[in-house]
Amino acid sequence: MAARSLRSKLLVIGSAVCGGSGAAFIASSEDPSRSLKLCTNIPVRLFRNTLTAASIAFDYEYSLLGLAEGSSEKAKVKHEVHLRSAQKLQELCFKNGGIYIKLGQHIGQLDYLVPEEYVHTMRDSMLNKCPVSSYEQVCEVFKKEVGETPDKVFAEFDPVPIASASLAQVHVQHAHMTDTAAADTAAVGVIVNTLHRIFPSFDYRWLLDEMSESLPKELDFLVEAKNSEKCLDNFRKMSPHIAEYVYAPAVYWNLSSSKLLTMEFMDGAQVNDVANIKKLGIQPYEVSKLR
Repeated sequence: MAARSLRSKLLVIGSAVCGGSGAAFIASSEDPSRSLKLCTNIPVRLFRNTLTAASIAFDYEYSLLGLAEGSSEKAKVKHEVHLRSAQKLQELCFKNGGIYIKLGQHIGQLDYLVPEEYVHTMRDSMLNKCPVSSYEQVCEVFKKEVGETPDKVFAEFDPVPIASASLAQVHVQHAHMTDTAAADTAAVGVIVNTLHRIFPSFDYRWLLDEMSESLPKELDFLVEAKNSEKCLDNFRKMSPHIAEYVYAPAVYWNLSSSKLLTMEFMDGAQVNDVANIKKLGIQPYEVSKLR
């Protein structure tokens, strides 16, 4: 890409944060066979939760038994237990998917609040390795929302998503998220509360409360769409001196719903991807001066 003014180049960086082209959500279960599958999957995930929690609790109790508080031996063993337990939790999150991956991502951001073994394990695996919904699922539900398949609506639609997150891929809500979110949140709550009763020092109920409040908003793509426009408006009102350097892709409201978000497509680079930012002809220090 040829070098251009700082303003026009920053438009590209800003677009990478907000997302890309239109996509579709995965439908709620009206098919009885899907409903049956959902009903059977929830107990399976609850069983995994219980088994993982019991395994982690036993590991801490047994491995640290009799070790002197403050000793180097206990510190070494605790590190090993933290690491094993983080890996067990990581495996649980990937198997259960959905809000469990969201939980893992939250943990990966909690420096100084949870043991570093958990933070590093979750951060290294949860942020860029999320599940992907199939193109067939996308087409099926896109038609249900819009009345046509993506190839009939868009001049170009890449069947391979450019990114995937815990609840959605650009911008596709993963299968049955709305159907299972409440049950999964309750199941996680049972495990967190049980572990807190067994180990009073293990108190992460606040994290569950935070997720319970934010999850419904994250599952409503119209909230995200409105926030992108509100963000630009806030910059114009409160930081007009840098507003011209900030851009969010336009929302196509006629092709968007609470579970379907269609936005202007723009190429860009992650805001922390210094190498690619420099390839765009932007010097990071120029960006750092915008405040």
